[in-house]
Amino acid sequence: MADESVLYPSLIVPVGHVEPVPRRIRGLIGGRVVFDTRRALYVWEWPPYPQFSIPVEDMVEGALTDEDHVEPRGAGPARRHTLRVGSEVREGAAWVWGEGAPEHLLGTVRFAWEALDSWFEEDEPVFVHPRSPYSRVDALRSSSSVRVELDGIVLADAPSCVKLFETGLPTRYYLDRMHVHWPRLRRSDTVTRCPYKGTTSGYWSFDGDVATREDIAWAYDFPTVHANGIAGMVAFYNEHVDLYVDGAPLPRPIDS
Repeated sequence: MADESVLYPSLIVPVGHVEPVPRRIRGLIGGRVVFDTRRALYVWEWPPYPQFSIPVEDMVEGALTDEDHVEPRGAGPARRHTLRVGSEVREGAAWVWGEGAPEHLLGTVRFAWEALDSWFEEDEPVFVHPRSPYSRVDALRSSSSVRVELDGIVLADAPSCVKLFETGLPTRYYLDRMHVHWPRLRRSDTVTRCPYKGTTSGYWSFDGDVATREDIAWAYDFPTVHANGIAGMVAFYNEHVDLYVDGAPLPRPIDS
């Protein structure tokens, strides 16, 4: 039976799962191509999302140097390598899967995401991590009213919203800016990126009589096409505020 305290679908992909990637995947460092493949694999080292694993044959020649160190990764053991492309050297940036890893991964290499300057799926840049083929992101207009409170202070009160349903995460409630009580909020310099929604255009914090709560609200002014319905709207972390939807209080999810 599902846990009634969790109000959204759980993640179902097991650690060690491997699937083919039906897209062209490229990685670059300093403007130079490190690999260009149509034979990449998804590998789940933990349930929320996969990493790419790239056939060694599809890399530029001489880019990997074995560090003679085996590490346990989520899907099995792998030999750590240094990545060299032109004058750029990225130590501990790659792992070539070894015996004990799923058979399909043998002869492929998994990179630390931040070790490359840019990643592309076909001709579109990808940020943070690969998009999971088992995850959905749906932005749906809703007539549900939403009130946001914190320490007894109303921060927003909207007659309608856009509900963002993202697999494995609580429903997020995006509100028109005119219904947010801005004098109660302080803009911060925080910027985050999401492979599904894009790059945030703003974060806001709350300075209350009881405590200061940093980065409790955010907005995407220019989201990806997949989440275009939330453009310019503001959402609050369910985990850190009190949300009332159609007048009923929502339980706060556990902050992971």
